[in-house]
Amino acid sequence: MAVRLKRAYDPPSSGDGPRVLVDRVWPRGVSKEKLRIAAWLGDLGPSTGLRKWFAHDPAKWTEFRQRYLGELAVKRRLLDELAGYARDGTLTLVYGARDPAHNQAVVIREALERMIQSTGRRSRSAGSGRRRRHQQASAS
Repeated sequence: MAVRLKRAYDPPSSGDGPRVLVDRVWPRGVSKEKLRIAAWLGDLGPSTGLRKWFAHDPAKWTEFRQRYLGELAVKRRLLDELAGYARDGTLTLVYGARDPAHNQAVVIREALERMIQSTGRRSRSAGSGRRRRHQQASAS
């Protein structure tokens, strides 16, 4: 799975895969037709209070990232939905912010990748546990 980030004001490309808007607020001046998104997961965006506090100030980035990861921790269902778009390959998270390094899509990608890695580790360790139990039962 590859997760790309792209500004809403940049044109879609054939390699984007499904494009999902992850802003709570629709980007100004961009039509639905121009955006060409598969979904708009506005509720995945930062809370209004956090978004206004951050105000895209890079000096607040570290604290914003930590607080937003905390908000995302309780939005597992939405992250699962987002992961569903990435199952077949590339997923593009679309955002409206000017700064490509300090925006919610960066944090969402991090949370999504952590969730997928964690789920993968749990699945592998659960599978190996079943094999051990089966081997122990067979030896008895």
